[in-house]
Amino acid sequence: MAPSPSTSRAAIIATTHHELLTTLTALTNDQPHPNLTQHTTHQPPGPLVFVLPGQGSQWPGMTLDLLDHYPPYAHHFHTITHTLQPHLPFDLEQTLRNTTHQPELLQRIDLLQPLLFTINTALAQTWHTHGLTPHAYTGHSQGEITAAHLAGALTLQQAAHIITTRSHLFHTHLTGHGAIATIEATPQQLTPHLTHHPNLHIAGTNSPTTTNIAGPTHQLHTLINTLRQQGTRAHLIPATVPSHSPALEPLKHHILNDLNHLTPQPTHTTLYSTTTTHPTPGTNLTPHHWYNNARQPVAFHPTITQLLNDGHTTYLEPSPHPVLTHHIENTAHHHNTPIHTLTTLRRNTNGPHQLLTNLTHAWTHGHPITFTPTLPPTPTTPLPTYPFQ
Repeated sequence: MAPSPSTSRAAIIATTHHELLTTLTALTNDQPHPNLTQHTTHQPPGPLVFVLPGQGSQWPGMTLDLLDHYPPYAHHFHTITHTLQPHLPFDLEQTLRNTTHQPELLQRIDLLQPLLFTINTALAQTWHTHGLTPHAYTGHSQGEITAAHLAGALTLQQAAHIITTRSHLFHTHLTGHGAIATIEATPQQLTPHLTHHPNLHIAGTNSPTTTNIAGPTHQLHTLINTLRQQGTRAHLIPATVPSHSPALEPLKHHILNDLNHLTPQPTHTTLYSTTTTHPTPGTNLTPHHWYNNARQPVAFHPTITQLLNDGHTTYLEPSPHPVLTHHIENTAHHHNTPIHTLTTLRRNTNGPHQLLTNLTHAWTHGHPITFTPTLPPTPTTPLPTYPFQ
């Protein structure tokens, strides 16, 4: 059926005739069902932001089922890998398919960052294919490279050069020299602890009560153990180096020199930079910006606060597992601002089904989703012109 725009929408995902009938029965009886999504909206959805994460969303085998069974995603994935591959000493798709050794492979930052760039960019473009385009982009750490590309400031070739150049430098010069921990505490609460660990530095703020700390791994473990004994949640972020800290400063010359031919362009969509915390012109994304993006603490919480102040109330995270959505929700709650969040995939779930579920979630909340890239052509049935009773 082809419904007209309405404040009440329902969507069903079914793989068999039996699933379809049981879900329709649940809908008729106003009962919940795992294959049923429904929602009543009283106003159009608010301005939408695509939020691109850095690291932490990875897991072995991520998006393989989409790559094999979801043509829109596979098309975007292969387009991106074709551009990245000449810059890399390994095959991205083969690495993704090597699930036996993938946990070890994903510890290499020079492999992980290009792979996450490819996956997150392809997932965002898959949402575009289904008709959803944001009013703004933002990105956390390396996710800002993806956001800048999607916003039009960087060509795919330029973004590929930045992500592969930086991750290679990180792997060569910083692997084994430290990591990043995320801690459920404010910078002010952590300051007394950092006086005992002068080589640890604040690497970013994700929400009003979540802070990242970078530095030597053994000192991070000591800090984490101390905080856990006090009841504070803290853990290391997998496969990181001590970026967003003074450890990056010896790489400044290398980054500026290797990116000196970069020619960023004006954006076609607003880009909120977590390096500057505000809308940033594409032409400002010079080599110095990309050094600062790696060296300075990630100002994610201030940037989301700015987005909220500017009236953005819908946030979508294109990633293999949501890692930023709860920080956005915590920030909005802190500011007493109602928002709506959307995610894309989740760890160790059926990718096509999860993506379709989130597409229907977006559609039932009033977003202009089209399912034609996924579903074969079928005849439509006109609905009555009189209201449903």
